Amino acid sequence: MGDAISRAVLITGCSSGIGRATAVQLAEHGWPVYATARRLDAIRDLAGHGCKVLALDVCDENSIRDAVATVERAEGAVGVLINNAGYGQEGAFELVPMEEVRRQFETNVFGLTRLTQLVLPGMRRQRWGKIVNLSSMGGRLTLPGGAFYHATKYAVEALSDALRFEVRGFGVDVIVVEPGPIRTRFGDTAIASIGSGSRDDSPYAAFNALLARRIREAYEGPMGRFAAEPDAVARVIEKAINAPRPRSRYPVTVAARILMGLRRWLPDRGFDAFLRTQFRTS
Repeated sequence: MGDAISRAVLITGCSSGIGRATAVQLAEHGWPVYATARRLDAIRDLAGHGCKVLALDVCDENSIRDAVATVERAEGAVGVLINNAGYGQEGAFELVPMEEVRRQFETNVFGLTRLTQLVLPGMRRQRWGKIVNLSSMGGRLTLPGGAFYHATKYAVEALSDALRFEVRGFGVDVIVVEPGPIRTRFGDTAIASIGSGSRDDSPYAAFNALLARRIREAYEGPMGRFAAEPDAVARVIEKAINAPRPRSRYPVTVAARILMGLRRWLPDRGFDAFLRTQFRTS
């Protein structure tokens, strides 16, 4: 490769949703894309869209190292890292088992962190790189029942702010994308996670039932009209990595802008009062 700058894109979590849409969007617009997922059979079809496919489990150090090494052998460096892999653990704080809390952080925060550490030397060598971290509107505000999911996204926001300052002098941009509700399997996974460790006789049974209903409504009910397709996020990501001077944050969807604006202007008790109108259990 000589001194050529690698524009190779490594994307995590491409089996569905935002990751899959982004892989297709970028590959079809000429970016060299390495689409990854834990199971290769879930992404083999992306080869038909021009992607190279790799197995990558963000919770496994050897898997992370192998994926980065594969891209670097072929391209010289990972030019663009899109940290998309993640899911939402939902449920009353008191009831979520600690093993599920740890798994949530391992996937949403620690895997992102380790993968970023491993691609940075290559980006620094070529004095160019883009790191895109998929946060959420949930990294700027907190909804009941999502304590641990929100905690991971707040962590992603903080990590991104520190990293953005540290690597700017090496020609590396750090970009945070903050989607609101997106029509993916995210909602189904979140609803399924509510049952983890809960009991029918739990003091939180009514709350958890309401929480499941509210999540479903965000994607399928009247509020679902404010949800967007994964392609909307993919287009924003492409815009960000194409920009010579990208913004530090890109909110996606009207719902994200409205709710983040509401949280920014309301005091804590005011926002709590708003949430009580949405989470009445009796």
